[in-house]
Amino acid sequence: MEITLRSSARLLRAALCLACVPGGLAIAQNDDCLMCHADASLQTERDGRTVSLHVPAEALPNSVHAGLTCTNCHVDLDGVELPHEGPVGPVACGICHDAIESLYEECLHGRAAARGDPLAPSCADCHGAHDIQPIRSRDSAVSPSRVPFVCGKCHREGAPVQRQRAIHQDHILENYSESIHGEGLLKKGLIVTATCASCHTPHNILPHTNPRSSIARGNIAATCTQCHAEIEAVHRKVIRGELWEKEVDVLPACIDCHQPHQARKVFYDQGMADRDCLSCHAKDDIRAADGRSLRVDEAELSHSRHADTACSQCHTGVNPSSRRPCETVAPGVDCSICHAQVVTDYQGSTHGQLFADNDPNAPTCLECHGSHGVLGKLDPQSRTFPTNVPTLCAGCHREGEKAALRYTGDNHAIIKSYTQSIHGKGLLESGLVVTAMCTDCHSTHGELPHTDPSSTVHRDNIPATCGRCHHGIEEKFVTSVHSTRVTTTDKELPVCSDCHTSHTIRRTDEEGFKLQIMDQCGRCHEQIAGTYFDTYHGKVSQLGYTKTAKCYDCHGSHDILPVEDPDSHLSRDNVVATCQKCHPGANRRFAGYLTHATHHDPEKYPWLFWTFWGMTTLLIGTFVVGGLHTLLWIPRALQWRRELKRNGGTAPGPASGDEGEA
Repeated sequence: MEITLRSSARLLRAALCLACVPGGLAIAQNDDCLMCHADASLQTERDGRTVSLHVPAEALPNSVHAGLTCTNCHVDLDGVELPHEGPVGPVACGICHDAIESLYEECLHGRAAARGDPLAPSCADCHGAHDIQPIRSRDSAVSPSRVPFVCGKCHREGAPVQRQRAIHQDHILENYSESIHGEGLLKKGLIVTATCASCHTPHNILPHTNPRSSIARGNIAATCTQCHAEIEAVHRKVIRGELWEKEVDVLPACIDCHQPHQARKVFYDQGMADRDCLSCHAKDDIRAADGRSLRVDEAELSHSRHADTACSQCHTGVNPSSRRPCETVAPGVDCSICHAQVVTDYQGSTHGQLFADNDPNAPTCLECHGSHGVLGKLDPQSRTFPTNVPTLCAGCHREGEKAALRYTGDNHAIIKSYTQSIHGKGLLESGLVVTAMCTDCHSTHGELPHTDPSSTVHRDNIPATCGRCHHGIEEKFVTSVHSTRVTTTDKELPVCSDCHTSHTIRRTDEEGFKLQIMDQCGRCHEQIAGTYFDTYHGKVSQLGYTKTAKCYDCHGSHDILPVEDPDSHLSRDNVVATCQKCHPGANRRFAGYLTHATHHDPEKYPWLFWTFWGMTTLLIGTFVVGGLHTLLWIPRALQWRRELKRNGGTAPGPASGDEGEA
């Protein structure tokens, strides 16, 4: 019966809460209440304490409950004449938040409230009363950066909860503030780090002895992996000693190594310690059976990226019970223990596939990164520092080296071409470490041949690869006629490497590039290029003059669009401005110049066609008639020459018949 009445009351309250209240009416009703409660001096006595009844006028309109009236929450005042008398009953937040209220009633806080404990926190103690803000708001009482302080009101050293209830708090707030989680939140402002509510949940707080608690021993791993998703899989590979795995396939709980409120980024000594390994491996004369040196430079290791990584974390399988604990260690190191995704990428790459095939020339992690002296890629001494990467890759890919021997076609002299390119000069001569190097284009660990659709240098992926640095150019290119997003054709559309090449990329303002680009455009636009070279611009370009207009001067370089497109450089609205880049005085009539007009096309340019052939016919005809006349005159000229010699240099007189006529 009690449950039924309680459910009915909750439904009635929910109906009141969800009722459509016009904004003006809500404000009017609230104003009636604020006539008294806006007074800062308004207060009452409750349980021997003085309690303020002041409600700031701006509190409710700026809160998440701005659309509600006072009586939506204080339901026992609904319909009561103002000013009301007597104490007002507590607000039942479950009217709207019934699911959360159910969790609260089952948790430690709710049970304490149910038994009348004065220290039991209520909704208002954590969220506030009239000025509740969204959790994502910085002003919210329960925003991530404020949660430790909200909880700390009760759970700090010397707080009433500990002092009066003899609850063992163990400096919870103090320890949290010094932990890696607390430092990330309170010192660095990293609001995605773990707060009290992340581990204990916001409303269903249960003791760790409760099997349903989020911090129960059986649940703590699931709680931690909400943030540390792969940590359990990684930990399974690291140490296999007794302390780590007391039972087969049974891992300890996170809190066995990491204190609940004092979690730090530290290495916990387990199994073999480094000092045990170095007792032998620090010696100069220690060698393997095949003569290889097994010496480890302790100074080199201490300055490496793995300075805080124990030997046994990489060389797994040590057995402290053996005379030589490392005699059970398998050769090689499984880098996937910590670098799982990197190793997965490597295994799918050309390098990894060669390694899987037991190819002796396959590069391994050690060849590129080193062994005990691994340095970060931002360290200038690192093998993977940008200025060192070309030399590192050249160890295999330089002409004559093991990788270069596999090359076919025109793929030779890659390293030499790169060093002479704009990228190579920028990196190696100017020290510009943000310029493109081998790994920027071919990826760091997922190198694949350009014929593989998954490769970063496959034709379909090259614009995106180049766009990682040249983002603005990529944005223009993907909207141009050369982009597969715009043009659908069976023909192969050009990409960056078609115009700029792969490894011999030059500056676009070099004269050689400007002259070469004409031939590159002509590979696809053969007929148009032919008509261009018939024009003044083209003929001057063929003479090596680079300041005349080229294809890209008129059509654009990366943002080429159809002439009918309003944004095209050659659209009616833009063509005059395009011509004015070279011809400042150009006007609309000047821009009407037929740039690709040709006398070879009788359909598109009939006047030019017939004029050309007419003039050509006239010219040829003139030369033919003149030539025939000359040929016919030669015999007569030779006869005169002979007669001149017979007469001793005197020109012969006219014939008798000629005299009579004269």
